[in-house]
Amino acid sequence: MSKLITLSDAERKAKEEKKNDLITRAEELVETAKAEERELTEDEAMEIAEIRDDVKAIKAALKLDDDMRELKEMDVKPDEEPEEEEVKMEENRACNKEEKRSVEELERAEFEAFLRGEGKLETRANNMDVDNNGAVIPETIVDKIIKRVYDVCPILERSTKYNIKGTVTIPYYDEGTTHITVDYQTEFLQIASNVGKFTSQVTLTGFLAGALAKVSRSLINNSQFNIVDHVINLMAEHIARWIEGELLNGTYQKVAGLSALTNSVTAASASAITADEIIKLHDKVKDRYQNDAIWIMSPATRTALRLLKDEMGRYLLNDDISTPFGTSLLGKPVYVSDNMPEIATGNTVVYYGDMKGLATKFNESISIEVLREKYADEHAYGIISWFEFDATVEDQQKIAKLVMA
Repeated sequence: MSKLITLSDAERKAKEEKKNDLITRAEELVETAKAEERELTEDEAMEIAEIRDDVKAIKAALKLDDDMRELKEMDVKPDEEPEEEEVKMEENRACNKEEKRSVEELERAEFEAFLRGEGKLETRANNMDVDNNGAVIPETIVDKIIKRVYDVCPILERSTKYNIKGTVTIPYYDEGTTHITVDYQTEFLQIASNVGKFTSQVTLTGFLAGALAKVSRSLINNSQFNIVDHVINLMAEHIARWIEGELLNGTYQKVAGLSALTNSVTAASASAITADEIIKLHDKVKDRYQNDAIWIMSPATRTALRLLKDEMGRYLLNDDISTPFGTSLLGKPVYVSDNMPEIATGNTVVYYGDMKGLATKFNESISIEVLREKYADEHAYGIISWFEFDATVEDQQKIAKLVMA
């Protein structure tokens, strides 16, 4: 077998450092323009474009090196026994997996015992009133709740996520105003420069949100009832539905969500949607962003669209078990949400596009706590959660909306 060539450690380190330096330089250019309250100059935009290409090339080289290293590790002759170190690594991986499962099972059992009044979890006297018996839910339980939030809210799952702390400023490149041009050229004549411009108008911060749910003590006292999964689903549903509502409708001076979208089609009527308007909305999203596009609407709007036909008399909306949500419109999945407004004057009733055009910042270090005594007079436990969240449109070209007249 031919020898597999990989980068030396020094070469990898040099490439990593160069990549980091380039990214830092790009961030400096954007922050300088933002501080001076101006757009990037053509030279700055050109430099950022070159940096982007260089970073992509370095990432590709590092990825290829990772693949070569993986192949090199697999390059063992059939008649050879695996090296002792590899055997130990495999044993360690198996042990870590088993240990993780044991921790999860232990924390689940402890949490269930605590809910049923048979155990004690970590308390935070500095955050909560001890008399209310506040306790922090184990991390493995929180992870399950977060996973369930993403499952329940596909808009959040499909968005471009920035799960980091602090303020996030996202440079936005709009091809609708200026873009790189390609044309025939004449030898010895200078090529005219025409590049797209980045703007720093998209910013994500983090707004504190809280959710409170109450769990019946009768359910908790029923030893046959799966109380842990009930709490996980209960909290995930509360959080996901609230987040979905903010993503779709936004709140003034808080989370903007899709309310920041300007790419739109306005219906001719305030009470009805036509097939032509649906087709126009579909075509508002460029073809290169159509692959992962979905429709979002209310149940009543979906019912109205079920009656629409094209010029050949064929229904536009069809039942389709091969799509994620069971129905399709112009070949794309239809997601129905109770958070979407109904068909009425001035309402935004349909969104269409690739939800990666929506930027979200959901701090996954979510805090979820149990209040055992505070709601004793209601024969219930309180489950309270705190988290930071923000969302706005990152790329106006990927999503469009239908607004009633």
